[in-house]
Amino acid sequence: VVMLGAGASVAAGLPDFRTPGTGLYDNLQEYGLPYPEAVFELDFFRQNPEPFYELAKALWPGPHSKPTKAHKFVKLLSDKGQLVRCYTQNIDSLEVAAGVPADKVVAAHGNFDTASCVATGEKVDAAALREALFAGEMASFNERSGGLCKSDIVFFGEALPARFFNLLAPDFGEAELLLVVGTSLEVHPFASLIDLGRPTMPRALINRERVGEALATRLTAGGSGFNFTDAAVVPRDVFLPGDADATVERLVAAAGWELPGSV
Repeated sequence: VVMLGAGASVAAGLPDFRTPGTGLYDNLQEYGLPYPEAVFELDFFRQNPEPFYELAKALWPGPHSKPTKAHKFVKLLSDKGQLVRCYTQNIDSLEVAAGVPADKVVAAHGNFDTASCVATGEKVDAAALREALFAGEMASFNERSGGLCKSDIVFFGEALPARFFNLLAPDFGEAELLLVVGTSLEVHPFASLIDLGRPTMPRALINRERVGEALATRLTAGGSGFNFTDAAVVPRDVFLPGDADATVERLVAAAGWELPGSV
């Protein structure tokens, strides 16, 4: 099982949320938010949707955003029959753009592929919403659609897709290795996934910083996150520091493989 966070998409030209100085949360002051996370809160969105609409323009996948080596690595695992599932926090759909079969991807926090009216719960045309968004015509689009509309990105306080929960037990029951790539492991329940599966299953963290240690997980009883020390009862955790793309390149080379699209 692979868990992907925003760090896997940074090389695609998409900013992550939490990197000091360059992350989206550090650059939202111009939107007049009471605090950065408010842009992803339904109550705030209902009062003032404009900050999210502006942010959506920056985040919406397009020609400027292309799959990274980290995404291609997930495709390589799939091609070799090694991928049980890719659980991604990212909303950019770059896993599928890289060629990973859609049924192998769980977009835990949703994405821009579909859209809904917040007021009615009815689906709306995602392509039409995108057109209205970039044309600055969301007010008229919302009026035609029965209320405020947004892409099906999971906001704070919203339920994660049912598919996320339905696949956890079979996927982590089958998995023999967990790869965690480019995530701060600060958002639950996604972060809690690291404690699923067999208690002896090897786990590797590919990230710029060590995270997920002494983690109070919420999906399992007794879960405690990573333990990279020699004092671990079961020494199964490995920290591979660095950027996602550079690290997966080294892993692929060590395995004698080649990333898709490599020359």
